[in-house]
Amino acid sequence: MSGNPGAKLSGKTLLLSGGSRGIGLAIALRAAADGANVALLAKTAQPHPRLEGTVYTAAEEIEKAGGTALPIVGDVRDDEDVAAAVEATVRTFGGIDIVVNNASAIDLSKTDALPMKKYDLLQSVNARGTFLLSKTCLPSLRAAENPHILTLSPPLNLRPAWAGRHLGYTISKYGMSLVTLGLADELRDEGIAVNSLWPHTVVATAAVRVLFGGDTALARARTPQIMADAAYAVLTRDARSCTGNFFIDDEVLAAEGMSAADLDRYRYAGAETDTDLETDIFLDT
Repeated sequence: MSGNPGAKLSGKTLLLSGGSRGIGLAIALRAAADGANVALLAKTAQPHPRLEGTVYTAAEEIEKAGGTALPIVGDVRDDEDVAAAVEATVRTFGGIDIVVNNASAIDLSKTDALPMKKYDLLQSVNARGTFLLSKTCLPSLRAAENPHILTLSPPLNLRPAWAGRHLGYTISKYGMSLVTLGLADELRDEGIAVNSLWPHTVVATAAVRVLFGGDTALARARTPQIMADAAYAVLTRDARSCTGNFFIDDEVLAAEGMSAADLDRYRYAGAETDTDLETDIFLDT
């Protein structure tokens, strides 16, 4: 065992899809603070023209935070890339304790405006990628002491408005959530926890800034740290008793004893009160 003695994720190994920036990186850094091993499977080997961070800069941050990083350049849509990533993680760290399905493509276009090439991208990254990475890690998870799969996807809200607003994207995100629903039931007797986590409010990431209106959108958001802290709370729970849930970040933290006033720490600069925060999509309240 390596890492910080007494820390809940000390010596644990996470394999996370995406994670070059944003929520995925925040989750990785929270685990790294415990001395965890973090393998990142991401496509971003070179900087994006409008988004900061690569798999290599993320790995440097993980090491500085106290973890051990394994940057892996690959595509979660590609069977061979995923198999190679799992093999490299097991070879480097001896196993896999936690899988975080963070990689996700987004396009909120209406049906007429969504090219089929983009539709296929949404389904292959989001639904297929989540299914593929989870499936490929199962042999390693079965050998882990407290195995978890955590997917960043919403509750299955079947109110028609959510499909009507952005059908292609909704299908892809609900596909991720169906992986949680199905695998939790399928793996329950094996003691592998399978859960989803979704933010109550918009989260301030570079992608939100680029896609949804710059700093104006961020002023009604919380920081990625709220998702990182909520993910940490879920991933350190007993796998046999914590599975099949569609968690909301601030509800997880409230269950951990955090008060409404405590949540103020997560407000992005400019959001002065809770009423200024914007509820995320797929949530009715």
